[in-house]
Amino acid sequence: MARSSHVITGTAGTAGIPGTASARRRTALPRRPLAAAFAATLALGTLAACGDGDDAPKVAENKISAGQVPEYYPADYADLIAEAKKEGGKLTVYSNLGDENMAPVVRDFKKKYDFIETVSVSELDSDELFQKTLSENAAGSSPADLLISSAATAWADFSGRKNTVLTYESPELSELGDSAELLPSVYSLSQDPMTIAYNTTLMETPPTTLTDLAKIVTSDEDKYKNKVTVRDPEGSFGFTVTRALTEGNPEAWDDLEKILPLTRPETSSGTQLEKIVAGEYTAGFLISASPAYPVVEDSAGLVKIVFPKDGTVVLPRGIGIAAEAPHPATSKLFLDFALSEEGQRAVAEGGLASYREGVEGQGLHTYQEVVDAVGEENIIHVKYEPVAKNDADAWLERFDGLRK
Repeated sequence: MARSSHVITGTAGTAGIPGTASARRRTALPRRPLAAAFAATLALGTLAACGDGDDAPKVAENKISAGQVPEYYPADYADLIAEAKKEGGKLTVYSNLGDENMAPVVRDFKKKYDFIETVSVSELDSDELFQKTLSENAAGSSPADLLISSAATAWADFSGRKNTVLTYESPELSELGDSAELLPSVYSLSQDPMTIAYNTTLMETPPTTLTDLAKIVTSDEDKYKNKVTVRDPEGSFGFTVTRALTEGNPEAWDDLEKILPLTRPETSSGTQLEKIVAGEYTAGFLISASPAYPVVEDSAGLVKIVFPKDGTVVLPRGIGIAAEAPHPATSKLFLDFALSEEGQRAVAEGGLASYREGVEGQGLHTYQEVVDAVGEENIIHVKYEPVAKNDADAWLERFDGLRK
């Protein structure tokens, strides 16, 4: 299966190696297809002016305390840093995130520890990175140090196996609250909301809830037939977020009964957003906010997103250290940094939703932003737990039955 990887070297720069990752793996929206979508929209005369990103909120520089760690870290943390230096300043990450998401975190991690020379990031499908790690270990060894994925059930299956996740209690755990540890030694890198996205020239009334969306599309079924996009539930991401919606808000089944016959499935949020920009779709739901934010900022008002007030699904993105990590000490430094206040600010700069208190600023997106919009009581948290095959099959049968 094709994949994309890039190696980030130097203190502040990134060098990407082009790849052929499928749309399904593109958590961050590819810039070149988006530009083409805008060009097509402009040619049709539906967009009077297109922002090129210059007007997007400017993010202030992240102040990094190089080589220093918080006072609440254990007294022997210096020994961990010394051990990491002996590992050669290298790190390999298997991740379902794109360059845009990872670059600020890697950049600032290198500022924190100047002996870090190379961070290699392989961009893989949410499920594939686990299978790749298992296969490589079975064949001898895997180069993977850290794993980052939002595939909740796949994480639960992977970590439930022997000798897969390195046992490690981060000193940041006490600062982050109960939602930080998703599974033993698997932590939440971010907590990303799912949105309703819509083309404002095709849907003038903003749907503030899933019920609103159902009323709008059923008011003129001929107009909206095949013009609403849904994430394919046969994929891990689609299954996870859609099932979480129905588990957290069972009344959502009533709305899905009305919406699903009018939908077309897609396998990535990036593809969904591109087609909403181009007008192929009028709207979509359960679209991840992380790739949507830059689209909204660049679209000059053409595309907008809302957090559904009748239930916004929030999907944590898990990060853990591989049990057979070639650079375990360096991996611990990276994980701790990613969870720290400095690291969480970099996470937010990369377009993901930081959940750490105190992370705020222009151009940064946070979990608190979602709470302010819909209220804590209207947030549906995705649990990192396995789903029995019989339960999954029954749920998929009900969902697919509504689409026909």
